[in-house]
Amino acid sequence: MSEPSPTRPKRRGRLFRVSAALLVLCGVVAYLVVQYVTGGGGARGCKVASASGDGASYEFTPEQAVNAATIAAVGTGRGMPERAVTIALATALQESGLRNIDHGDRDSLGLFQQRPSQGWGTQRQIMDPSYAAGIFYAHLAKVPDYTGLPLTVAAQRVQRSGYPEAYAKHERDASLLAAALTGRAAATLTCDGRPERTASATGPDAVRDALVRDFGRDALQETGAVVGGTPVPSPSPSPSVTATAHGRTVTVPVRQGSAKTAATGLGERTRGWQLAQWAVANSSALHIERVSYAGRVWTAGSESDAWRTAGSEGAGGAEQSLGSVRIVTGQ
Repeated sequence: MSEPSPTRPKRRGRLFRVSAALLVLCGVVAYLVVQYVTGGGGARGCKVASASGDGASYEFTPEQAVNAATIAAVGTGRGMPERAVTIALATALQESGLRNIDHGDRDSLGLFQQRPSQGWGTQRQIMDPSYAAGIFYAHLAKVPDYTGLPLTVAAQRVQRSGYPEAYAKHERDASLLAAALTGRAAATLTCDGRPERTASATGPDAVRDALVRDFGRDALQETGAVVGGTPVPSPSPSPSVTATAHGRTVTVPVRQGSAKTAATGLGERTRGWQLAQWAVANSSALHIERVSYAGRVWTAGSESDAWRTAGSEGAGGAEQSLGSVRIVTGQ
């Protein structure tokens, strides 16, 4: 009677280990692909919480925060309601994970995966987040009763996607972002404020440039964009932001009856919180260390990253006012 060969069990064990390793590797690759496609890669540096106290929240990256803040600013600058901002944010979450990517299906590009070949603009225009958001809103405004439609229906009438139901799953997160970034929900958006190493410009001048980029310039009017053969309407009056800088501090006035509040239809406090939370969303990119408004202060790198009362930071009376947002940079 021959003895069983020892090689067969060894081969089986080796095959099992190789198979297990391949499965683990495939799982890691699949996870990384999903994270890349959805914009979930990297540490989450920002969070938005529900103002209603129901515990709902959404965590996202500084890159996503900058793009979301731009989308919201462009929308309110064109007099679009919060619902329009929610639709735009949900669309960008689905199409690009709120990342300004330079590739996609066929010639699709940017936050909304718009196609140059379909009349959305040139590649350079579409890769400008302000332009991309503006042309999305221009097209959305042509959808009859879009505020009364289900979000996925309104988004689909703009995008003509092959997966029209996909936008619905982002509605909750987009609603939280829109409430914060239009200023309706105060002190609900926070970021850890860790500076980006790739930031191209920092300091007060960079903050003012970014404010003008998102709030004070009509990119569609400048580029002469056309949607479906019709020139994109520009807001009237054109929104603007006047900011003054002293040292490392940028002060943005927010006054009732100003051109800013008149152009957006926002109340003074709402507009102030929009600007304040815009600054927090841009804190990593622009190296912003502190934002103060309406008696509340956010400080980069603080233990909880939460908005605190101004008194706990030793703030002066100017920071208690509703009349201005104060932004302090690291340089």
